[in-house]
Amino acid sequence: MPELHKVGQQTHTVGNDDYASETSLSDRIRGLACDHEGVGIAVLPFEGSGRLCRRESTKGQEALGPGAGSTLAPAAPRSWLHCGYHLTTSIVAPALLSLPFAFASLGWGAGVACLVIGALVTFYSYNLLSVVLEHHAQRGRRLLRFRDMADDIIGVGCGRYFIGPIQFLVCFGAVVGSTLLAGQSMKSIYLIAKPEGPIKLYVFVIIFGTLMLVLAQLPSFHSLRHVNLVSLLLCLAYSVCATAGSIYAGHTKRAPVKDYSLVGSTQDRSAKATAAAPVKGKMFKGLCLCYTIVVCTFFGVAISGYWAFGNQAAGTILSNFAADGGATDLIPKWLFTITNVFTLLQLSAVGVVYLQPTNEVLEGLFANPTEGQHSARNVVPRLIFRSLSVILATTLAAMLPFFGDINAVIGAFGFLPLDFVVPSIFYNITFKPNRKSLVFWVNTTITIVFSVLAALGCISAIRQITLDANNYKLFANV
Repeated sequence: MPELHKVGQQTHTVGNDDYASETSLSDRIRGLACDHEGVGIAVLPFEGSGRLCRRESTKGQEALGPGAGSTLAPAAPRSWLHCGYHLTTSIVAPALLSLPFAFASLGWGAGVACLVIGALVTFYSYNLLSVVLEHHAQRGRRLLRFRDMADDIIGVGCGRYFIGPIQFLVCFGAVVGSTLLAGQSMKSIYLIAKPEGPIKLYVFVIIFGTLMLVLAQLPSFHSLRHVNLVSLLLCLAYSVCATAGSIYAGHTKRAPVKDYSLVGSTQDRSAKATAAAPVKGKMFKGLCLCYTIVVCTFFGVAISGYWAFGNQAAGTILSNFAADGGATDLIPKWLFTITNVFTLLQLSAVGVVYLQPTNEVLEGLFANPTEGQHSARNVVPRLIFRSLSVILATTLAAMLPFFGDINAVIGAFGFLPLDFVVPSIFYNITFKPNRKSLVFWVNTTITIVFSVLAALGCISAIRQITLDANNYKLFANV
């Protein structure tokens, strides 16, 4: 019988996914929290108050599952729309503007096939995770984090020494990459107004880092729901602008010759989420909302961009719209400008979302779960350590404008295993499907194929770093 906690007229059921929809979603998406080991405290939020309920009971801790006492998050009305906002921001990012570049190495057939397979397999993988989470929740163990799942399913230590470090590395790398890309977008906007302007790239990176300093102080993942709603609208906006710009450019008399012959290999560095919410009710609706936007944006930008520029597609489609630092006559200046503005604004939301694992690790070390979330005891460490995290990410982005090459290694080593390989392993170990069953062989095939692709991706990315090493320069103005 699940244990109930009444707060006013609101009843929360431990182990019930309706109660945990936002709090568990935030942890499940990125494995965001740090365990308070040895502390038998389950921290439950009061509805609308932001205060914390302290229950010193190992029985309650077992009901919640491993690491349950580490989330410091205020309660608020839960909604499947909020789930969709969070998932979309963690998946649909400006990295999708590089999809035409990936198509240039694959061609029409392989490019479309890879995009379709990637979408289907990730959606399938997130559903596997959801089924596994529900299975454990129904047995009284709600696993709130991806690394908790690894410890519980694969073995103690797997989450701490394998899954956790990879997630942290991938997410913090995404923060640095977002900051760098935002600085480049700001510089593009600046050069439209002043083509020979003297301001260097690192200045724009620092300006964006200042904005991140403010946004990083939002207290919890759930408090980002309005930011992520705006992010969802912005990703739709710049995707529509990029698609429209490609179609416009492709029909002009000055359009480049459309050559679809294959060029040298590239690597798609798009970022995807590593976990999702249970496939029931509002959680499944949130996942469907997310993938509706994924299909519209990814396919629209990839197909229109490759159609317009063929194997001349640049690292991002925005680079094809620009030359000599300013907008070309391929598309109107106003369209180029607003596309960069929308991209810049969404990057602020993406950066904050991917900063959450760092926030949770630091707050797990320095926060006091027995104090209120807005108490001075918790606000001061949060302000200090979140600011230090942003300052470090901004410094790395300014120093290493070639960070994209480094991020390619991180992506191949992190995103592919976490998105494709690990969910299939979790499912097969948890449910032990018959070795003659279709699901067993589908999961096994996914595990093997994407493990090989991850290894090849790492090799390719490291090789690219060695080729570009002579061009690397700290604080370069690129």
